[in-house]
Amino acid sequence: MNETVLDYLIKALVLFTAVPVHECAHAWTAEKMGDDTGRQQGRITLNPFAHLTLWGSLMMILVGFGWGKPVSVDPRNFKNPKKGMVLTSLAGPASNFIMAFLAMIVYKVLGILSIVKDNTTMQMVAMVFLYITLINISLAVFNFLPIPPLDGSKIFNAVLPEKWYFTIMRYENIIFIALIILLYSGLLDAPLSFLQGKVIDIMDFLTRWVDYIMISVAGISV
Repeated sequence: MNETVLDYLIKALVLFTAVPVHECAHAWTAEKMGDDTGRQQGRITLNPFAHLTLWGSLMMILVGFGWGKPVSVDPRNFKNPKKGMVLTSLAGPASNFIMAFLAMIVYKVLGILSIVKDNTTMQMVAMVFLYITLINISLAVFNFLPIPPLDGSKIFNAVLPEKWYFTIMRYENIIFIALIILLYSGLLDAPLSFLQGKVIDIMDFLTRWVDYIMISVAGISV
């Protein structure tokens, strides 16, 4: 299969899994904090069509960064509005980190087994899980940027004085357009790659036990 086609197919796979989990996590956490707006709008579901948007999906397929339909949240329903907004905003990227962690475990297991069994198909499946790991990390890191309307901005804005917060929100659409331009221009590639690399290193360290177990079970000498 052509590598470009495979690349698009894997991005589509991640789009239909990572984005729904991300948005569902927002809605689920908001409900646990006291706001059931997401449930009323049918957002506590893993059905991708409840969460995907045209432009966010296209960006995901084309450049590897995308977004879903924002989950509506009413902070007035939270017992502690600032805490509720921070935890609700954190839930999305956290879900991607968890998916990346699980995908890396599968990647390492299949990767070592493919070497032991000399199985090309297993090796290809392992690479798919590696790609899923990398894109989920990319999504999480991207969403942590303190730029409206990304999740990081909601976390950052929770500690800002209200005057500053409303000033920033007034220009949210302009800031978002500027963010898209920066993504397309490649000016964010270096800082994003640096942050993603650090997260990958942490993920690799946290899953090092998989390497030790698989190498021991497979009887591979290192």
